[in-house]
Amino acid sequence: MNKGLFITFEGADGCGKTTQLMKLAKYLTEKNFEVVITREPGAKGLGEKLREILLNYDGEVSSQAEAFLFLADRAQHMDVIVKPTVNAGKIVLCDRHTDSSVAYQGYGRGLDIERINMLNDIATGGRKPDLTFVFDVDVETSMARVGKEKDRMESAGMEFFDRVRNGYLKIAEKEPCRVKVIDATRSIDDIHKNVVAEITAII
Repeated sequence: MNKGLFITFEGADGCGKTTQLMKLAKYLTEKNFEVVITREPGAKGLGEKLREILLNYDGEVSSQAEAFLFLADRAQHMDVIVKPTVNAGKIVLCDRHTDSSVAYQGYGRGLDIERINMLNDIATGGRKPDLTFVFDVDVETSMARVGKEKDRMESAGMEFFDRVRNGYLKIAEKEPCRVKVIDATRSIDDIHKNVVAEITAII
């Protein structure tokens, strides 16, 4: 492989995506690929400040303001971290990206999805991930895994997260070549094998 890759990990809170990201990073590093781990919101630098506001601000945050804060974080992240890293031939593994905005602010909060897609295109310069994993798990299991200590986003309730889950599945239906749905109710090792099989197909 002589060019970099941008791979994103998506799903509702508690789906296990971060665990799988770290396992894949270890696997790829052992195969001598250069790997950079990042996340949205909260990539190193300005993103860390925006993440603190998005997840822990205890006042009212309008759905529109929430969406634009995520977009500001995304624009900074793409320009400063993702694009330069991929252009240098490295593999970027990102915990959440544009599909989170569509699933959470679009399907979850009820904002206009076409508008979110348009704003995502502006924030990313039209750059889509080369591959996206959606780790699918039922809402009850997801919320049980999160536990009692929840941040602002995690406290939105079961109906909200049911809409989010359905949103992710609709995204995958529309872009089956990019978005791969992974059954996240299985063991960690079985899920990892599924992820590795998908990665092997493109590297």
